[in-house]
Amino acid sequence: MRILRKASGALAVTALLAVPTTSAFVSDDSRAVRVEGQFVPPTSPFDPSKPLTYDSKTVPVGAFISVAEQVDGRVDGAATSVRLSVSGLLPNRTYGAHVHSKPCGRTPDASGPHYQNVKDPHQPSTDPAYANRENEVWLDFRTDAQGRATAESSYDWDFRPGEAQSVVIHEHGTATKPGEAGMAGPRLACLTVPFS
Repeated sequence: MRILRKASGALAVTALLAVPTTSAFVSDDSRAVRVEGQFVPPTSPFDPSKPLTYDSKTVPVGAFISVAEQVDGRVDGAATSVRLSVSGLLPNRTYGAHVHSKPCGRTPDASGPHYQNVKDPHQPSTDPAYANRENEVWLDFRTDAQGRATAESSYDWDFRPGEAQSVVIHEHGTATKPGEAGMAGPRLACLTVPFS
């Protein structure tokens, strides 16, 4: 890991890994983190820091993912944005994607439930009062003819430390109706992200 001090006094921290690459930037009033890499299967030797595909037919081995978080500090709170970019996925297909509460693991369920700014006392959360795009980070996307896509969501709140740790790609777009709100089908792939 390298820590670079810029002339402005801000710190830039970069972890140098073949796959994935993680970088972070911190200053007095903002911070950012970005993780990127190519998907691998969760086989031996298992490395939870790499992007993992649990279904290589819909998220192929070697497909690329990048997730960036930007937090701008303000007097009255924080403004948080999360941006997801993918390439090498199936063309012209809709995927669901959400920030989850735990890091990726050998199995799809290891990443835990969706991160919620206000936690639903009943889990899994399917109540639209809690499972909605204002209270959770939804990054659903549709790939183009080359299998590329981007999605971005912004919020007026910040993640609680240690409670947002991954981005999971799901089988289809996210449902919004009572009893199924927040559901997007099986978990296809996961990227561990050290959200700040």
